[in-house]
Amino acid sequence: MDIATIGGLTAGFIFIILGILLGGASPLIYWDAASVMITIGGSFAALMVANPLSRVLASVKYATIATRVPKLELERIIRILVEFSERARREGLLALEDNLQELDDEFMRKGIQLVVDGTDPEIIKSILYNELNQIQERHATAIKVFEDWGKLAPAFGMIGTLIGLVAMLAKLEDKSSIGQGMAVALITTFYGAIMANLVFIPIGAKLGDRDKMETLTKEIIIEGILSIQSGDNPRILLEKLIAFLPPAQRESLKQESGKE
Repeated sequence: MDIATIGGLTAGFIFIILGILLGGASPLIYWDAASVMITIGGSFAALMVANPLSRVLASVKYATIATRVPKLELERIIRILVEFSERARREGLLALEDNLQELDDEFMRKGIQLVVDGTDPEIIKSILYNELNQIQERHATAIKVFEDWGKLAPAFGMIGTLIGLVAMLAKLEDKSSIGQGMAVALITTFYGAIMANLVFIPIGAKLGDRDKMETLTKEIIIEGILSIQSGDNPRILLEKLIAFLPPAQRESLKQESGKE
C-alpha cells in the first residue's frame, strides 16, 4: 500500500477539520446533503456524459492503482537482460529459449521470443513500441477520468452556489430561509474545491507518475532486447541500461556486475 497516497488524503482531511475546529466552528455545520448531491452526484453524472460508462465504473479500480506501491525492479530487470546477453554471446540466441518460461514479465518474454524466432530488429522494435503505446493509451484513459472529474467538481460547486443564491433571493422576505440558502451556496463550492484539489486531481497526478514508471521499465526492456538481438557486448549493454537509472543505482549495479 502506498503510504504517501493514503497518508496524504488522510492528513488533508484532518488538517481541514482541525482548521475548522481552530476557527471555533463545529465540523457538523459543514455537512449538507443537498450540497453533496449537487457537487458529487452532479459531477459524477457529468463524468458519465463525458466518458463511456465502463470507464466511469472502472474509476474505483483506477483509484486503487494509486494506493498501491508499484514493484519497480529496474536493477533486477537489467541484471536479467545482461545475463541473457552473456548467454547469447556464449551459446547463441536460440539458447535463450530455454529460459523463457522463467521470465515473469510478459513484455520481456514476448521480446526475447521474437529475438529467438529470428525476427527482424525493426519489426521487433515496431511490435514492442506499439505495445508500449497501447499501454500508455490505457493509462491515459484512466488519468483522463480523474482529470475530468477534477474539472467538473468545482464547476458543480459553482452550480450549487447559484442554486443556493437563487433559493435565498426567491425567499428574501423569509429571513429563516436566508441561512439555509447561503449554506448551500457556500458549502457546495467548499465541497467542489476539496474533492477536486485533494482527491481527483492528485489521484490523476499519481496515476501519471505510475505511467512514467511503467514506461521507463518497458523502455529499458526494449533497449536491452534490441541490444541482445544485435549482439552487443554485455559490458556495452550494461552501460546502455544503467543510463536509465539514477547515479547511485548505477554504481551499485556496476560493482555487483564487476564491470567497472
